[in-house]
Amino acid sequence: MRFRHPDGSTVHLAYCTNVHPAETLDGVLAQLRDHCEPVRRRLGRDRLGIGLWLAKDAAHALVTDPSALRGLRTELDRRGLEVVTLNGFPYEGFGAEQVKYRVYRPDWADPERLDHTIALARVLAHLLPDDVTEGSISTLPLAWRTAYDDDRADLARAALLTLAERLDALHELTGRSLRVGLEPEPGCVIETTADALAPLTRIAHPRIGLSVDTCHLATSFEDPHTALDALAGADVPIVKSQLSAALHAEHPHLPQVRAALAAFDEPRFLHQTRTATTTGLHGTDDLDEALTTDALPDTAPWRAHFHVPLHAAPAAPLTSTLPVLTTTLTRLVGGPQPLTHHLEVETYTWQALPSALRPRHRAQLADGIAAELALVRDLLTDLGLKELP
Repeated sequence: MRFRHPDGSTVHLAYCTNVHPAETLDGVLAQLRDHCEPVRRRLGRDRLGIGLWLAKDAAHALVTDPSALRGLRTELDRRGLEVVTLNGFPYEGFGAEQVKYRVYRPDWADPERLDHTIALARVLAHLLPDDVTEGSISTLPLAWRTAYDDDRADLARAALLTLAERLDALHELTGRSLRVGLEPEPGCVIETTADALAPLTRIAHPRIGLSVDTCHLATSFEDPHTALDALAGADVPIVKSQLSAALHAEHPHLPQVRAALAAFDEPRFLHQTRTATTTGLHGTDDLDEALTTDALPDTAPWRAHFHVPLHAAPAAPLTSTLPVLTTTLTRLVGGPQPLTHHLEVETYTWQALPSALRPRHRAQLADGIAAELALVRDLLTDLGLKELP
């Protein structure tokens, strides 16, 4: 979906396809048919943006076979879909029964991460619509925090500088300007926007910036205004923003709140949990650790890294951090000029929701994704942006 900002520029809105597990090119093509096109039809639009997730094998197939890449572009056009952004965070296995810590491997100290991201950039340069010259890719925030020392930090920095050089070369070759955004996430080397300032300042290249995920921002109890002001002050570009909401528990000491949270404790994804007290930010790597140990103080609200549907907050006594999303979105695109032109709804946890909330078939999932996009569309038009055909 495209929107005209009052300054005349175009803001793109997509939804991320990592909600649909697929490791191969055939699986990606099936996604377009079975999920993405039905979402577009529900919204009554001739064109829908998707934030494509390409696992390692799918990306390799596309970058090594020009006919396959042309075929994907043709299929996107035929189904009324367009791609201006890729999710380059998960490398493979995101649809596995247990993902947890696996999603952080390989990290930016491993050569496979650089190779994969360069492949994604080459693919994206050919998938961009004919009238679009700028693309974005979100990626791992360097690494998970453990086993990351100075030597691995040096390797990661060198890899990102190499990536920037390759993106410059790709621009010269194709005329397509691509940027990569590190996506802060709880538990990683870069957990918050503040953590990103030093490494990105050392890289100091306009093609390497930040992807702001509003669920992650909220989980770490970051104030959107403070975070975005700091990025602007350090001249760190906001490459894209993932629009998502975290799980919020106002009174985690109450038994009924604990019971409600336990329904979201599931084995597939990592649900980092945080609380902010007068002594600072405290956290656990997963929700079960917060619920079954004394590792997390329960005298202040808890937030868990669980991407809950934007349009449907959990039932009381829980809620979501949608207000953080709306505040962030207002700062991102509600001013005289957009701070980013790429927005992506990223609720990948539909099938990890408690069973009563989980979509039971494709049609229900398409209904839910369309409802999320409709909510964001209304937020954007309320901010003065005009939806384009």
